[in-house]
Amino acid sequence: MFSHIAPKFEKGRILKTAMLENLRDFPRDFVDVYYHEYTDGIISGAHVEVGADSLIVHPGIVKHQGRLYLLTDAVSIKYRATGREGALKVRFQAGNEDSDWRTYRSEIVIDEQLEATDSELELCRFKLKEGARLRQDYQGFRDLATEFNTVNVLHVRYAAYGKSTLSPVILRCFAEEMMRKGSGDPQDFMFTMMCMNEGTLARDVILHYMTSRLGMSSREYTNVEIHKYLGRILDGVRGGGGGRLGMTPGGSQRVIVD
Repeated sequence: MFSHIAPKFEKGRILKTAMLENLRDFPRDFVDVYYHEYTDGIISGAHVEVGADSLIVHPGIVKHQGRLYLLTDAVSIKYRATGREGALKVRFQAGNEDSDWRTYRSEIVIDEQLEATDSELELCRFKLKEGARLRQDYQGFRDLATEFNTVNVLHVRYAAYGKSTLSPVILRCFAEEMMRKGSGDPQDFMFTMMCMNEGTLARDVILHYMTSRLGMSSREYTNVEIHKYLGRILDGVRGGGGGRLGMTPGGSQRVIVD
């Protein structure tokens, strides 16, 4: 499972091989400084793969309450069809300390209480009907929000500078559909290339593109709202057109109220 284990170097204590091996295998100071300004969430990896009767969480790094947790081996969690929505979560446990180690561990669970608590991090959610197959082969950007039998990553928090951001799966799906449509708008082109190349994007970058493209007011939007409005941008692209959604032919701006 995800864990955070750090050796305790104190004057007068015996230096043990395991303590040096830990220091060798995890260059702690570097990564702690590098990700210091990042929010809690998934930093890298932790991709969820759907198996026949289990969800497989692949190796990755997550951040919780300022600590980095590392998953080095894939973990399988059994799931079943209940017709009710459940969330796959990392549940962080209280830390333990002995003479040599400070240890923070976690477990991966499926919980029908969807909202993550302060000690949890969501990896995905789903609602599976009996006799149906759980899938993650999305047929388009809108399919990411399909209610039944589909892995939903819209609520997953990815770590980023200052604010958590959206899953790269959402952004890549948006970019792939935008490329198929072939928008002629320079904003679409630049944002699409960023989505394809950057992996995760800062939340403010996504919001700036979305609100500018649609002529909307700037405020905080939830992940679900961002997905909806990005879908609206895709709906307005007709291929090769450079028209700007949310703008009239004369150039005046209209605000979309939802």
